[in-house]
Amino acid sequence: MKKIIYLLILVLFIACSNEPQPIDYGNDNCDFCEMTIVSKAYAAQAVSEKGKQYKYDAIECMVNHQLQHNYDMPVNLVANFEQPGIMISVNEANFVINDSIKSPMGGNLAAFKKESAVVNTLSGDIFNWQELKSIFLENDSLTTSY
Repeated sequence: MKKIIYLLILVLFIACSNEPQPIDYGNDNCDFCEMTIVSKAYAAQAVSEKGKQYKYDAIECMVNHQLQHNYDMPVNLVANFEQPGIMISVNEANFVINDSIKSPMGGNLAAFKKESAVVNTLSGDIFNWQELKSIFLENDSLTTSY
């Protein structure tokens, strides 16, 4: 009986954790557009204070979802375009909008670590996280999920 109680407590702690869970590429669906998350170069994820996991196939889906629902997540991660599958905090990232970047939802948006030399070689607009959210608001790029 004690083992069951300990197991139940352990499950409760795990369920309430705000640690991000790995994205299961090819199986997990985007919480905004519901497409299957396939590309490791454009994925994003967020975790709420209560530990709810949100996974996205593109950064623009995460931005739109959070703006649409007025979410302020304590954990926001994006794929490092230079190291697909490696997630970095939005606070450690620069966001580039460039026509040569073909993100899944057509936003031409990717994230790079702030110290990346590649960012400076790309022609296009470079933003931090707060600037990116402002650009999305200004351009009325909020869309509804399908």
